Amino acid sequence: MNEMTLKDEWDRLDSKTRTWLVDNPGCVIVPRTVTARIKQYAAGHIEVDGHGQMMLSREDLDFIHEKGTDVDAVQVSEVPFFDATQPGSRE
Repeated sequence: MNEMTLKDEWDRLDSKTRTWLVDNPGCVIVPRTVTARIKQYAAGHIEVDGHGQMMLSREDLDFIHEKGTDVDAVQVSEVPFFDATQPGSRE
């Protein structure tokens, strides 16, 4: 049986799970609550440990890192810059 990869299952996962994964890119062991959500939506087989947690592969970690730095995300140059000082104020 082939093991599931996050890349294969990404579009099936709910937004809350995807956000958690992107917000925690260095997490090698996924907590059981997040693992349960992944299992709920995934079509592939998910290997879990005795605590109901899943271990991410190097491929999964690289994929999450890629998603977190996706070029389709807002680029820094597109974010408006707001100066903290008022025009004419002196500091």
